Amino acid sequence: MAVHQIIKMGNPILREVSKELTKDEIVSPEIKKLTLDMWETMEHAGGIGLAAPQIAIPIQMTVIRVPIESERYPDADESDEYVIFNPKITYLTEETQGFWEGCLSVPGLRGFVERPKRIRVDYLDQNAHPQSIELSDFLATVFQHELDHLIGKLYVDRMKDISTLTYDDELNNDEG
Repeated sequence: MAVHQIIKMGNPILREVSKELTKDEIVSPEIKKLTLDMWETMEHAGGIGLAAPQIAIPIQMTVIRVPIESERYPDADESDEYVIFNPKITYLTEETQGFWEGCLSVPGLRGFVERPKRIRVDYLDQNAHPQSIELSDFLATVFQHELDHLIGKLYVDRMKDISTLTYDDELNNDEG
């Protein structure tokens, strides 16, 4: 396993629409190794999700896991581990919710983003088997954030009010 460098906003790969993978590619030894590398890279960076384009590999693949104790998102509930290929999102409600989002490719910053509260994601898992999951609340936001990377979007593109973009340490500054 290896920790990969995470590319930052400004790198053109983050603005590309990523390539879908075939079922044979998904179950290949190369993608199995990449999956392990992505978990290690995400954990090393303290993230809760990582998309392949963030490590300069423009394929439709992401890993997501909200740990029981996330330093970046301490109030978030723990989630299962997800390895996702070729996802499609269906919005199940027009109701939105907002969270202060951060991104490993936009280090040190947070922005307030409103997204649909309930979604369904259809995707292929690490064995190339079709899966469908309905999500709500924070985990729905996490999925939307990560899957945006696969279509060349960053959370800053989804912000309605750019004046809410702030540094992490200012957002968490209790001294006023």
